[in-house]
Amino acid sequence: MYLTKDSKEELFAKHGKGKQDSGSAEGQIALFTHRISHLTEHLKKNRKDYNTERSLVKLVGKRRSLLDYLTKKDITRYRAIVKELGLRK
Repeated sequence: MYLTKDSKEELFAKHGKGKQDSGSAEGQIALFTHRISHLTEHLKKNRKDYNTERSLVKLVGKRRSLLDYLTKKDITRYRAIVKELGLRK
């Protein structure tokens, strides 16, 4: 499995409020970004995997909606996570 419990905890510790804090917007965005990059690499090798492509599009939409929420809630947190993860927009 590409995403173990330890790697999730590491992501949440780095980007969230703590190791066990999986509910914060920053932690969720970091997790989605990690999954998006993994699926993108998979799709580069398997062009016709349409189910994965659909999953990727849904994940990007979820991440976008979380980023929009963070923009409305606290613009400084939004700018920090975008800069930290290297996201565009």
